[in-house]
Amino acid sequence: MFTGIIQSVGLISSISDHKGIRTFNIEFEPGFCTNLEIGASVAVDGVCLTVTEIVTSTTVKFDVMLKSLEITTLSEYGQNQRVNVERAAKDGAEIGGHPLSGHIDFKTSVLDVQQIDDNYRVRISAPREWGKYIFPKGYIALNGASLTVSDVNKNEGWFDVWLIPETRRMTAFEEKQSGSNINVEIERGTQVIVDTVRDAIDEKMGALMPLFEQFLVSNNTDVESIGQAAQKALSKSDHS
Repeated sequence: MFTGIIQSVGLISSISDHKGIRTFNIEFEPGFCTNLEIGASVAVDGVCLTVTEIVTSTTVKFDVMLKSLEITTLSEYGQNQRVNVERAAKDGAEIGGHPLSGHIDFKTSVLDVQQIDDNYRVRISAPREWGKYIFPKGYIALNGASLTVSDVNKNEGWFDVWLIPETRRMTAFEEKQSGSNINVEIERGTQVIVDTVRDAIDEKMGALMPLFEQFLVSNNTDVESIGQAAQKALSKSDHS
């Protein structure tokens, strides 16, 4: 598990391919690899990778299988690519962001980047099949960083996040521009609630479900929003 708080930026120093496996040598900042062992997990731009060889005190080797290359941006990277990195969380570690598995759901493109003084807004494309899990003020992980969604337009298929100066300093996000691809992991709690509510409504309403969805749209809401409201209600009851 990871916390979504990027600890450093690594540099891909070399890449090689052999029998469908792509091997990355990644150079880390001094101290990042302290007590790191073969078999340990490191999130690289949000992708959970396993240490296969410790080359030096700052260089580590990772093997990536074909499926991970297909789903994530790792297939697009070349030598000298900078990546966000985080080591696996230890028991009792403070969760500064939100719990992440390191299993990427999809990759998508940056639509637009706008900077106003120290405010840095990134607009991300949201495929329809995943947009139902993305809500304003909800969590989302982009290239391994836990971020808060600020705005969502499901009709147009996008959502916004804003980056504070510290996030920009500690990550490689400023290298992402319009057209750049980014790894996305949705928040699992939201996914479970939304799917549960949708399945329950579908089971009870059956053929009436399309009419119910039209009614919700006419009232500027949707099934996923009901799921989000249910999640908030459960969260409040957990803390009461």
